[in-house]
Amino acid sequence: MPEHTSTPTPHLSRRSLLAATALGAAATVAGTPKARAATAPAVTELRERAVVVGTGFGGGVTALRLAQAGVSTLVLERGRRWPTGPNATTFCRFANMDNRSAWLTDHAIVGGGTQTWTPYTGVLEAVVGNGITAMCGAAVGGGSIMYHGMTLQPTKADFATSIPQAAGLYDDLNLWAYPTVSRMLGISTIPYDVLASDPYKSSRLFQDIAPKAGLTPFKVPLPIDWAYARGELEGLYDPTYTTSDIAFGVNNGGKHSIDVTYLAQAESTGLVQVAPLHIVRDLAMDANKKWVLSVDRIDTAGTVQEQIRITADAVFLNAGSPGTTRLLVKSRAKNLIPDLPDAIGTGWGNNGDRIWAWINPTGDAGTQQGGPACVGGRDPSSPIPLTVVHAGSPIQQTGVTALTVVGFGIVDGAGTWAYDASTDDAVLTWPTDTDAALQELIAGRMQDIATAGGGLMIDTNAQAPSTWHSLGGVPFGDAVDLTGRVLGHKGLYVLDGARIPGSTGACNPSMTIAALAEHSMRTIVQQDLGRVF
Repeated sequence: MPEHTSTPTPHLSRRSLLAATALGAAATVAGTPKARAATAPAVTELRERAVVVGTGFGGGVTALRLAQAGVSTLVLERGRRWPTGPNATTFCRFANMDNRSAWLTDHAIVGGGTQTWTPYTGVLEAVVGNGITAMCGAAVGGGSIMYHGMTLQPTKADFATSIPQAAGLYDDLNLWAYPTVSRMLGISTIPYDVLASDPYKSSRLFQDIAPKAGLTPFKVPLPIDWAYARGELEGLYDPTYTTSDIAFGVNNGGKHSIDVTYLAQAESTGLVQVAPLHIVRDLAMDANKKWVLSVDRIDTAGTVQEQIRITADAVFLNAGSPGTTRLLVKSRAKNLIPDLPDAIGTGWGNNGDRIWAWINPTGDAGTQQGGPACVGGRDPSSPIPLTVVHAGSPIQQTGVTALTVVGFGIVDGAGTWAYDASTDDAVLTWPTDTDAALQELIAGRMQDIATAGGGLMIDTNAQAPSTWHSLGGVPFGDAVDLTGRVLGHKGLYVLDGARIPGSTGACNPSMTIAALAEHSMRTIVQQDLGRVF
């Protein structure tokens, strides 16, 4: 299998250093390497007006709106930049995973594979906690690179149930913030002709069975240029959409991920510098009440090439729920930032995620399963709001038909993070009974699907719970205000999923994270620009 070796970046200074590291980027402390170059790297001092940590849904929105307000901004990202295009081989395939699939580890972290390899700055990190594993993106574009793209807006009632502290924001979000995100990401549902094609038989089967299982079917809004899927159907491109081989990113392009939408627009202003392969180790406050970030610039093997100390007027944390939370838990435990709120490290949740395998349904699911996850069903009678979505499986075994069906819903943010001095990191603990009531309801609907459509349903997370939708850790109300300002700390903001306590209204979190970031940035530009930074 191919291995991607590291290429050390020569020492550069100030902005030239940042422009030259466009291959990758660093934003969180999660699973970060401890290796050092043979010679102690130099320490570079930088002074910035605004620093954004992370390039996912929160970070992309933040960078663009700062740029449009005329603010020179440095964006730090721990992962690589991954350019794509028709018939590109940017990302590895599920059937032959290599080190591009995993963040600085020597083994496969998804799919039960036993492959080993030379560690590389791949696209996914598995953050193993007590009771659950959180899957996190590591790339320019954050989780938008490898997510299926399900861009769902919760109802007003479900939003209020999930995020009661921010319930009063919903009307504004619905009026302009959600529509802005939809427009920026080019959201659409699967066209009729694509859905009617042979690779999407499994999607049509799910649509047919869903009503018989008590679900109201719907098409999932997705950030996809469907011309690329049509190109695959016409034989112009190697299949990736039409085989759902997108767990590590979409090789053919046409996916409106954050790197090619929000971030690309931000960079086009000339005011935003994106620095890939930069890992924020610590965040502190200095004697002048400025923010100080201790950063390692690494190569793709994880070896530190340079240590950087950045002093900033404002820091916007968007490293994802685990990354942002771990950074602030460390800062509080090590007293790098005095008087951080006690609520930091609380309110974490898994968005109710559960992945099931539907084995050998009676109907015709075809020989391959197209994607992304384009059809789903809602349960209008469920006492706890939940959603079920069919996501095509990229691997098909002879004699066995297996469909992936994902459930998620509203849960409490009962997870906590605690500092571990031996690893200089924060560790997640998730009480596994927190979502028991929701999971019982999801299991019931899965069994209804099997009863109506034949076959067997298997809970793939029964023995090893995991989530691709980490939320919370720096929750609204107790840790940050409704604009994302960390309480009592001027110029420090959290605008990613870390501020959402546990779930996003029985929907995938991406659209709500981005919409809340849009809402917050409008207020920050109006109220804090020129006063705080």
